[in-house]
Amino acid sequence: MRIEFVFKAGQVNEYLPLIASTTNMMLTEGSQNYTANELHSSLDSHGAFINLSTDRDNAGLVIFLLSRHLRKITELCFEILFKPVFPGKELDILMRKRIKWFQISREKVNNLSSDQFFESVFGKHHPYGRQISLKDFPLINTSLLKDFHSTHYTPAGMAIIISGKIHPDTVDIMDKYFGLITEKTIYIEPAENYIKGSEEKRMFIKKQNALQSSLRIGSMTINKSYPDYPGLKILNVILGGYFGSRLMKNIREDKGYTYGIHSSVNSLALGGYKVISTEVSRANIQKAIDEIHREIRILQTTPVGDNELDLVRTYMAGEMVRMFDGPFAIAESFKSVWEFGLDYEYYYRFAEIVETITPEEIQQLANVYYNIDDMYEIIVG
Repeated sequence: MRIEFVFKAGQVNEYLPLIASTTNMMLTEGSQNYTANELHSSLDSHGAFINLSTDRDNAGLVIFLLSRHLRKITELCFEILFKPVFPGKELDILMRKRIKWFQISREKVNNLSSDQFFESVFGKHHPYGRQISLKDFPLINTSLLKDFHSTHYTPAGMAIIISGKIHPDTVDIMDKYFGLITEKTIYIEPAENYIKGSEEKRMFIKKQNALQSSLRIGSMTINKSYPDYPGLKILNVILGGYFGSRLMKNIREDKGYTYGIHSSVNSLALGGYKVISTEVSRANIQKAIDEIHREIRILQTTPVGDNELDLVRTYMAGEMVRMFDGPFAIAESFKSVWEFGLDYEYYYRFAEIVETITPEEIQQLANVYYNIDDMYEIIVG
């Protein structure tokens, strides 16, 4: 079985950097009835694998287990999710590790360019764009984590997605541990997260001793709640979304400026974004940018050929099959639409658009959503 517990406890909910991710990472470091060692030993002895995660919108826990151990594993998940104690000693150890990881990440140009891209697109005061600095780490303490946990890890804010070989008593077991939890009804003023991108469209950040320069080009765009989103995903695949894309053929295979280049369109709760990512030598930075702009302009002025479009249709049809290949993949696909208040009709519409979109419609989408003057260029190296 695979059980996923989802909470609206991502970075968008935090009032200080690191709180959301640290709260999530500390969930397995001891509860009211189990020490950290006891929790991990019990999970191991029952053959369960656990993964904690935090992203920009959500946080939670995914656990893989044998269905015959569901009752015990559910009890442990209840302890982890609703009875954590956030011990100070373990928090100190974790934060020292996180400082080391952070310092190592600051040496990689692709991390620096990605962070600056989000700051430029969403604004440095928005949770999506707020960058972490060394001075943020000492501010994290047990009291802050307990406050964030009690506010955002609540029964009312939890969803449970279960897939795989489901135990016949699953509903009863879940109801026993999670159905009767009470919580204080405290009104929480919603955060006012205003998106205000940087006015500076082109940024160069110097990184001493870097072997290459990391490049990010992109901007805000729609998320999957909008009707144009499936068509925008198809356009992205043509531009740089798979190995046979135009950017790969031009900048990697023809020009040899980079080992790899990729573009993506991504959906977040408060707005989507599109980004083109690559690493090139200093001598080829402007050449790569010029070719990226050229490929965008071609999409805006020249309809996609039938052979290329047929290849992209086949590729995307195969990717959709993979999205429903087995119960765990189906659970992920369900979550992907459930988060946006959509249903499986979204995938039927998506598949129909993949089969029927015309070259002229793709050209129109390129003109609407890929205005070069609106895109940010971030160069680190």
